[in-house]
Amino acid sequence: MRTLQVLLALSLLATPALAKGKGTQDSPWVIGMSQCNLGEPWRVQMNADIKKAAEAHNNLNVIFKDAQNDTLKQRAHIEEFVSQGVDLLIVSPKEAAPLTPPVAKAFKAGIPVIVLDRRVLGGDYTVFIGADNKRIGEAAGKWIAAKLGGAGNVVELKGLMTSTPGQDRNSGFRKGIEGSGLKVIFETDMQWLEPNARKEMESALSRFDKIDLVYAHNDPAAHGAWLAAKAAGREKNILFVGIDGLPQEGQAYVNQGILAACFEYPTGGKEAIETALSILGGGQVPKEIVVPSRVFTPENIKNGGEALK
Repeated sequence: MRTLQVLLALSLLATPALAKGKGTQDSPWVIGMSQCNLGEPWRVQMNADIKKAAEAHNNLNVIFKDAQNDTLKQRAHIEEFVSQGVDLLIVSPKEAAPLTPPVAKAFKAGIPVIVLDRRVLGGDYTVFIGADNKRIGEAAGKWIAAKLGGAGNVVELKGLMTSTPGQDRNSGFRKGIEGSGLKVIFETDMQWLEPNARKEMESALSRFDKIDLVYAHNDPAAHGAWLAAKAAGREKNILFVGIDGLPQEGQAYVNQGILAACFEYPTGGKEAIETALSILGGGQVPKEIVVPSRVFTPENIKNGGEALK
């Protein structure tokens, strides 16, 4: 028991309380940013967008923590931010259910909480910011059905299905292909990771002689699937569609002829900082802010893509 008390004391010493910021250059507001992982290029971009937006304001100081794809570590990071007394918290959660209690605890402790990209359960947070994953998934489904003429064999490489984007990109896609002759012949959870997607695609290729298209929940997975198909000499007979649309990734793959389409999922980093400034300045913000999305294809990419309708 005494050992536990000592460990708890040491833990508190490791995360000293911060003085509340006044929103000035000499006393900036402190924002804690809890990122679920930096193993995905899209999440690296999110942090970069937050950092860039915050640097334009000398009355803000953002502290970043990377949970390295570990839910327990992310819970601990949020608790550390609360014990430090940050002025505002931004959380991009790995999973909805396990991150709901620490987010709610922070919110009930009087710390404004911006939930970014992935949702938590319930409404114990200040504002959610993100694109509409169901809408993106449905738009992808409709685009795919039209591209394949309403029939064909599809592989679906799903994101982490304990996360809300994975669930929404799946359900939206299924709604988008309703009434068509498309068949999802292979589906699996690749947990957002390109190496996993490549391995799963190798399995699909070994099982099915005819695959018309791969719908991947993010662009790294679509690229991993393309690499597997290329190694098997089948990449020219399969179309690949992804989601994220980063200029250096998804959009580049469309330009290179690797992807037939990619659907943009904005990071919301800039919007998070704009919203944080409003909250800290005493302004009112809506409970939900939806960030608009676009689709990029070889036909429209030179014109900056096309907004989802």
